[in-house]
Amino acid sequence: MSNLELKKTALVLIDLQKGIAGRTGFTPYSAQAVIEKNKKLVEAFKNTEALIVFVHVKNYGPETLHPHTDTLNTTPQVLPTDYAEFVMEEAYDQEIHNVIHVAKHNWGAFYGTDLDVQLRRRGIDQIILTGIATTIGCDTTAREAFQHGYQVIAVEDAMTDFNGELHTAIMENIFPRLGRVRTTQQILDMCPVK
Repeated sequence: MSNLELKKTALVLIDLQKGIAGRTGFTPYSAQAVIEKNKKLVEAFKNTEALIVFVHVKNYGPETLHPHTDTLNTTPQVLPTDYAEFVMEEAYDQEIHNVIHVAKHNWGAFYGTDLDVQLRRRGIDQIILTGIATTIGCDTTAREAFQHGYQVIAVEDAMTDFNGELHTAIMENIFPRLGRVRTTQQILDMCPVK
């Protein structure tokens, strides 16, 4: 397996925030297991030529979408004030110089954000994608990245969902059509020695 070209790579962590990662019922991995995998990845990429992008969703309050759907919206009307705060302290660590934050207002991290501009101005053409939930933020972001021409690597064990069958189906049937699927360890093995 070849090494990553770090200056052309971004680690994109989706919705590892208190209001989402603090929920229960994730499968096939717990939120804590996914956070631990993401911590390993951030540790490998911090203060390198790669970019680390912490993405959080802020689509509540006056920004809330009100589509007519067949599924009942289960999002509480009043959310805690720390809903969008990242659960990983690395997101706020001033000693890590290659971290940016992106606030998204939809499922995907590209539409309506400056993520594409942030990546392109740095010459990045590859994203390593992790986060919660596989079927919503991660899947949508992977599809958007593919449509924008990025090389996508989905990290299977650094994502989780509320539906394990859908997680597996996306990993086996969708992500391989958009890019590559790897494990955390495989990504770490691809990282050049610091």
